[in-house]
Amino acid sequence: MNTPVRILLVDDHPLVLDGLKARLQVVEHLHVVGEAGNGAEALEQAARVDADLALVDISMPDMNGIELTRRLRETSPRLHVLILSMYDNAEYVSSALKAGARGYLLKDAPASEVLRAIETVAEGGSYFCQSAVAAMAEAPAENTPLTDREREILIFIVKGESNKRIAQQLNISVRTVETHRMSLRRKLGVITSAGLVHYALKQGWINSAGNPG
Repeated sequence: MNTPVRILLVDDHPLVLDGLKARLQVVEHLHVVGEAGNGAEALEQAARVDADLALVDISMPDMNGIELTRRLRETSPRLHVLILSMYDNAEYVSSALKAGARGYLLKDAPASEVLRAIETVAEGGSYFCQSAVAAMAEAPAENTPLTDREREILIFIVKGESNKRIAQQLNISVRTVETHRMSLRRKLGVITSAGLVHYALKQGWINSAGNPG
């Protein structure tokens, strides 16, 4: 990936901010355009610098990263959020997902994984570290009702259809399909496609062959 990515860094520890900036500034196409030490500053910066991605600490005193993510999704919907945390328990990961985060990464991740996560999220994808995925896999699924459209798209996903193919079959935009995918993950607290398959099987919407039940 060589497309420039404008990044907003949010952490209440100056040393962490300096460390992140040092990691990122050596990569030519990554540009740190703003830094914030708390949630209020982050909201102000997001409105001013037009960043593509916010790297957000989950533990901050005035407004935690979960609430900040929720606020950013309301005020700056084009801004993708990647959560940084010292914790990989299911409660934190699920809350971040529901708030609208596109990814979840531990603070001790190697520089190569940080770069991979940033590039994946900046391109519109999702990135959750292995321990976050494992934590969610062990968490009980929530019983949240889906809309008819969400259920329809879930079945297409389970059948292995791409976003483009789903959009063609339902006569909707690829962007709309992506939005529904994120909504499914937030509602169900499920990160992986395998988790979505498991949910659909449990509900009896498909059989073991992946066909509608």
